Amino acid sequence: MRLKTVLPAALLALAAGFAQAQATQGVTKSEIVIGSIQDLSGPIAGFGKQIRNGMLLRQDEVNEQGGINGRKLKLLFEDSAYDPKKAVLAAQKLVNQDKIFAMVAHIGTPTNNAAMPVQFEKNVINFYPVTAAREMYEPFHRLKFSGGSSYYDQMRVSLPRLIKEKSAKKVCIIYQDDDFGLEVLRGAEAGVKAMNMELAEKTSYKRGATDFSSQVARMKSANCELVVLGTIIRETIGTIAESRKTGFNPTFMGSSAVYTDLIHKLGGKAMDGLYGMHTVQHPYLDEASQPIRFWANKYKTRFNEDPTVFSVYGYAFLDNFIKAAQKAGPNLTTDSFIKAMESMTIPTDMFGGPEATFGPKKHWGSELSRMSQIQDGRWKVVADYAKP
Repeated sequence: MRLKTVLPAALLALAAGFAQAQATQGVTKSEIVIGSIQDLSGPIAGFGKQIRNGMLLRQDEVNEQGGINGRKLKLLFEDSAYDPKKAVLAAQKLVNQDKIFAMVAHIGTPTNNAAMPVQFEKNVINFYPVTAAREMYEPFHRLKFSGGSSYYDQMRVSLPRLIKEKSAKKVCIIYQDDDFGLEVLRGAEAGVKAMNMELAEKTSYKRGATDFSSQVARMKSANCELVVLGTIIRETIGTIAESRKTGFNPTFMGSSAVYTDLIHKLGGKAMDGLYGMHTVQHPYLDEASQPIRFWANKYKTRFNEDPTVFSVYGYAFLDNFIKAAQKAGPNLTTDSFIKAMESMTIPTDMFGGPEATFGPKKHWGSELSRMSQIQDGRWKVVADYAKP
């Protein structure tokens, strides 16, 4: 009689456990399906393709090693072309059709802001987006996890230091007229306020713009000595090139969005002197450590090109996801992943990023950033990590 009672109870428990596992979207007995939205055809496609490559390299490695607690990792990519409307469609496909477990390393502030509601409706985590906007962790949401220092803090902390160093009396800003540019603007406003100053000129451009002559003319007319760039790739190059052409040569400073080798590769000598914020450094292979050179060789063998700092972001951000999923254990659910993340300390890695710590009410890893300058055609660190 006891055996007859115990067996059905055990079978019910197993069935309940199986049903719970099946209820977690994107997790099966054999694989974990995650998604990533990149710009693969728009104005920051150079970044998006590098992030994708870094992620693919880490996916290959973990799967060759047996996966995550016995499950293979399956990565799915969609192209947003850096357009919020396309990002919503991409998120709907990944979340509702492909049934992803998490969104990892999605690039762009406006695109993330557009896509997150689609994800959160289906309990899908937004993990380590490739944007430093505060909206990636504020307001607090159990499904938001972000990596590092915000654009706001980067400007708020480092702009006053540069104003003092350059004895600048007139500070201006050119910024992209969207969520990304506004974050840089707010940080710049906080930075000059700390120096009992105001921005002498504020000028913006529409996302995707290619002509910056009118904005440069306004800043030149205002006699700006230091210009904050709420720009990304071609807008950074376009603004500085136009300035040099017209004899306007202030100090230029950008957020971590300008920290890419594409600036000096595409913009040439005119880009020398630009300051940019960042965490991990661009992997110049003749300066890199042996572990980075080994990693870079694997990358080049796989993709037939040298890695960049955005390749590092893709690789490292997926690596952090893998660490948390491993810690969550064999019974991977959204709740077990969140619990694992909220007890995580991610140490600094070979790429030099700061230690990241998380908690039940702290879903961003670090507030530290540092400053580099383009000198003789490459980024050089000029100020180490500064805490807000």
